[in-house]
Amino acid sequence: MTVTAPDQTPVAGIPEASATRLVDRIFRMRELAILLVFLVMIGITQAGNSEFLSEQGIKDLLLNATILVLVATGQSLVVITRNVDLSVGSTLGISAFAAGTYLQGGGGSFVAVVLAVLTGVGFGFLNGLLVSLGQVPALVVTLGTLYVIRGIDSIWVGSRQITAADLPGGFVDFGSGGLWAVPWLALIALAVLAATAYYLKHFGGGRELYALGSNPEAARLAGIPVRKRILAAYTFCGALAGLAGALYLARFGNVDSGTGNGYELTVVSAVVVGGVVFTGGSGSVYGAALGALLLTSVNSVLPALGVSSVWVLAINGLLLILAIAVDRIVALRVANALKKRNARHG
Repeated sequence: MTVTAPDQTPVAGIPEASATRLVDRIFRMRELAILLVFLVMIGITQAGNSEFLSEQGIKDLLLNATILVLVATGQSLVVITRNVDLSVGSTLGISAFAAGTYLQGGGGSFVAVVLAVLTGVGFGFLNGLLVSLGQVPALVVTLGTLYVIRGIDSIWVGSRQITAADLPGGFVDFGSGGLWAVPWLALIALAVLAATAYYLKHFGGGRELYALGSNPEAARLAGIPVRKRILAAYTFCGALAGLAGALYLARFGNVDSGTGNGYELTVVSAVVVGGVVFTGGSGSVYGAALGALLLTSVNSVLPALGVSSVWVLAINGLLLILAIAVDRIVALRVANALKKRNARHG
């Protein structure tokens, strides 16, 4: 029988707890830095174009960010578990067309949104099964399902196109309506964002996602249901991609076989720029939302300043590279801090 000294666990836990607090402080500072950059960018743009922050300007700014915020929120949970979902753009596109087809046939708006969400849930669940049970790398699985979903979408949609004229007036009006300059769609995205953040912070299942992303093997040994958590993260990500598809339809009133093409790269960029570490275990959905807001604002800021929109992709790429560099620097600093504290505590 082995007896463990009563003071061993606390001593061993001190460096780890300190490092965790260090990481939390760093990423809170990073989120504040993103917010500061966003506010400075908006301030400079307003100084150069006094109409930029008009009621309609603010409304457009929020509407442009809403869809990306929703999908980035779901993607954050997957990335926190040290995985990725590259099929979110395709899921968004096919969910939007499913909702549009139902509405076109005379269906109700609420049921159409539920149909879009369930479509996303189905594809998210499929991704989660393949990654968690099949033990296949997430990058390979979701790249494959990206093309599978896109292929199904192309066969189903063909050359057809759903326009605002095919949709109920109330549904389209909801997509552009709101309270003063705050759109209804932005309020929905904010509610989802807040609920997700609360779950991650205050529920055991949410905290287990971080533990899983930090060290999958240790999480498994600690009794965390790793496969179940990965499956749940992918299913939730799919659900939000489906919801985003329905809101996309309400916002633009236009869906075809190309809807959502390439969107997955923008989503991943928003998540990483927002401070969710691609190697898992760190970051928050609020940071991802700020990253989404920053990236979509660049699209509005450049034209307002008279700068060619061809610079948008270059700036987004630069922000992504800077975010990855910051993640690397943070990882090295935390590793050094852990070594020093471990040395001090024997």
